[in-house]
Amino acid sequence: MNRSSDYERVFSHIDRDGNGMISPSELQRCVGLIWNEEILLEEVEIVVESSRGNNGELGFEDFVSLMESAQEDEKVEDLRKAFRMYEMDGTDCITADSLNRMLNRLGESRSVDECAGMINRFDLNGDGVLNFDEFRAMMV
Repeated sequence: MNRSSDYERVFSHIDRDGNGMISPSELQRCVGLIWNEEILLEEVEIVVESSRGNNGELGFEDFVSLMESAQEDEKVEDLRKAFRMYEMDGTDCITADSLNRMLNRLGESRSVDECAGMINRFDLNGDGVLNFDEFRAMMV
């Protein structure tokens, strides 16, 4: 099954009244079932409005954009977790030393100089370390 038909199936399931639009209350019910927790209708209305909701509701294209945005947010959070694993010095950047330590933990024996060379390939601003944006660019 392709992504579009997956979205269509989910959209149809959420659109309980079958009017081709997802209302905030329909989205609220769905989110409550998925996460097993209450979410305020006002919070859902804000999400719908920020997603270009037509007349306070989500059409299919708006729904797809919302889902893809949520998936992108999840990917960025996963990258942040990975970044924090390599960034061990509390400097909010990956240094040659911190990269060396993490690679050694993973069984990859590299010298600090080799790690510096690896960093230099993706160090866009030339400061000798990787910040999160450079790390994200490297991982994409």
